[in-house]
Amino acid sequence: MRNVCIIGGSRYFGLHLVSLFRDAGAAVTLVNRGSAAPPPGVDHVRADRSDEAALAAALGDRTFDAVVDQVLYTPVQAAVACRVFAGRTPRYVMTSTMEVYDPATSPLLAAADAPVTEDLVDPAAWAVDPDLPWHDPEALARYFDAATAYAEGKRQAEAVLARSAPFSWASVRSAHVLGGGDRDFTGRLAHYVERIAAGRPVAVHRDARPTSFVHHREIAAVLARAAASEATGPLNACSHGSLTAVGLSELIAERLGTTARYRTADGADVSPYSFDRAYAMDNGRAAALGFPFSRTADWLPGAVDEAAAAVAGKAL
Repeated sequence: MRNVCIIGGSRYFGLHLVSLFRDAGAAVTLVNRGSAAPPPGVDHVRADRSDEAALAAALGDRTFDAVVDQVLYTPVQAAVACRVFAGRTPRYVMTSTMEVYDPATSPLLAAADAPVTEDLVDPAAWAVDPDLPWHDPEALARYFDAATAYAEGKRQAEAVLARSAPFSWASVRSAHVLGGGDRDFTGRLAHYVERIAAGRPVAVHRDARPTSFVHHREIAAVLARAAASEATGPLNACSHGSLTAVGLSELIAERLGTTARYRTADGADVSPYSFDRAYAMDNGRAAALGFPFSRTADWLPGAVDEAAAAVAGKAL
């Protein structure tokens, strides 16, 4: 692959993605609004990806072997992408999320006991409402809470690609991303490390259910592989081996040489990655297509060490 465009990609695993392509010898064009400078050796296009005219003008006559869209959140943005990149690329990869499966964000989804496969959310059949105020979070809040707006925006963005894409496309439905120490802007793993190291209880559901994870470098590698692949449609991307919030806490406590404590909680008070419904993915389709996945148990201890070092650094 000689020529790649990455939309977003200015932080966390997006930086790894940029580096993977660049270090493999590809010419990389990074599109963002200019809030973060690109790594050395990368072409930089400053544009708001939601502004169709401005994006098309900023791209000029550039064409690409593939586009990886890290910040595609709404059906309106997906429609813009279909129009702007028509004729510019034969391949488009969207960074999606396992949150498209969350039954808490759609009455059409029911909790599944087994890890879910891609066909649970078929983008070709999912309803699209482009007239909602997707550009205005405050107005959108009249229709959805924040979690639902995020999940539904991703579902509808995939649906637009399924129906309107003038190029081959895939959506990589990422599991919860861990690792990277202070580069992990979510702070979720640090939440566990801080509480367990300090002897404070972790708030979990009474019957916490399993969920899926992926290492930050692994998801970057999956996206890069997807860009070069002929696979189309949704692809679940997760490491082998799901964990409950309690299982995650126990592993962290073992790594820190201490004991995890818990308290039962529900709703907004619960810790991240604690779910009262089964919430794990099956990566069988991607694996059968040749995408390699690691085992969560193999990389999680190192991710805990990185988080612990970052937490200690902030305390100094």
